[in-house]
Amino acid sequence: MIVFPNAKINLGLRILNKRSDGYHNIQSYMIPVNLCDALEIVPSADDFSFHASGVPVDGPDEQNLCVRAYRLMQANYNTGNVKMHLHKIIPAGSGLGGGSSDAASVLTLLRRMFDIKICNNELEMMASTLGNDCPFFIVNKPQLIEDKGRPTQKFMHLPSYHIVIVIPDFSISTSWAYSKVQPTNQMLPDADALTGNEEHWTELLVNDFEKPLFGYYPQLLEIKVTLYNKGAFYASMSGSGSAIFGLFREMPDVNGLFPGYFVWTGNTCG
Repeated sequence: MIVFPNAKINLGLRILNKRSDGYHNIQSYMIPVNLCDALEIVPSADDFSFHASGVPVDGPDEQNLCVRAYRLMQANYNTGNVKMHLHKIIPAGSGLGGGSSDAASVLTLLRRMFDIKICNNELEMMASTLGNDCPFFIVNKPQLIEDKGRPTQKFMHLPSYHIVIVIPDFSISTSWAYSKVQPTNQMLPDADALTGNEEHWTELLVNDFEKPLFGYYPQLLEIKVTLYNKGAFYASMSGSGSAIFGLFREMPDVNGLFPGYFVWTGNTCG
C-alpha cells in the first residue's frame, strides 16, 4: 500500500497558558495542504524493516516517528512484520507537521492492513502519544485544535486556496520556540467568523510565535512581506516555523523571488 502523507498549515495560533505538566494550551485552525511525502508499507515474511530517502531526517531509524508508530501498533495489537519505505519531501523543523503526518499514516495504514477494529477516536489517542500534531492527521480535515493539539471536530468548510510555502535555509526547534513565546490567554474567533470573511483574516488571526521569532530571524518577516506584496490575502508563519505561507486567489509568479530557499506552490485541501 502506498499513501501520500500531507502537510498542514496553521491559520492563527494562540498560546493561551502554560500547563502544570510543562506543555502549553493552544488554539489553532489546522488546514491540510497538498505538499506530501510518500509512504509505502507491505507485509513482510522477514523481520520488520524501515528505509528512508529524500530529505534527510536526523536521528536513528528507531526514533523516526514512522518506526515509533509501527512499534506502538505492534505492542498494542500484535501487528505482523512489514517493510516500510518513506520518501521525505516535507522539510523537517518547518512547522508543517510532516513527521506527524507520516506517523498518523502508518497508524491508519496498519489498521487497514491488519483489519484492526478501532475507531478514529481510539487512533487519535494513540497518535497523541507520538506527538501533539499527530491526532489531527487521523481525520485530516480543516478544524480547530485545542489544549496540546487535540482535534475538536469543530470543522471549517473552506474552499481550496492557492498557496505558496517558503522555507528558509534553517529550521526552528519547537521546544526553543516555546521558550521564547509568552502566553497571551487570547482566543481565536469562531470558525463562523472566518468562513467567507477572508479579507479580514489579517485582523482576526494571529500566530503568537511570530512576534518573538521574527526578532531572531528577520528573514521570516521579509518572506511574509514579500508574499503580501505578491498579492496574498493572508500570510503567516506555520506552527512555530520556519515555514511562511501565503494564500492567494490567483497563483502568483514567485520564480526567482526566494533564491536558496525551499519554495512550493500548490493548493490547500478544503
